[in-house]
Amino acid sequence: MLQVVTRYRLADDDVAFRDEAASAVAVLAQQDGYLDGSVARSVDEPGLWVVETRWSTVGDFRRALSTFDVKVSVVPLLSRALDEPSAFEVLHRRDAQGPVDSASDRAG
Repeated sequence: MLQVVTRYRLADDDVAFRDEAASAVAVLAQQDGYLDGSVARSVDEPGLWVVETRWSTVGDFRRALSTFDVKVSVVPLLSRALDEPSAFEVLHRRDAQGPVDSASDRAG
């Protein structure tokens, strides 16, 4: 499983950004391998936002980025993210019932 976390620093509580990010997540949600996603704002720094999505595999995420709809609707938003690593392989996950196994995408 892959978790993609992009952070954004804005001048203030930007409702237009929230709507743009929500629209981008909606486009990503139509892609194969998409599991879930969210748009969040820091409670301590209202100008700091995060868009988070989870994918079945790294390949699913990469293929999603190459689709026309994502290039037009999502890539412009991603280009405004803070310049830092954003893709993370999920090695352990736990839900309310307990641990959820996560197999690595990496070969042996």
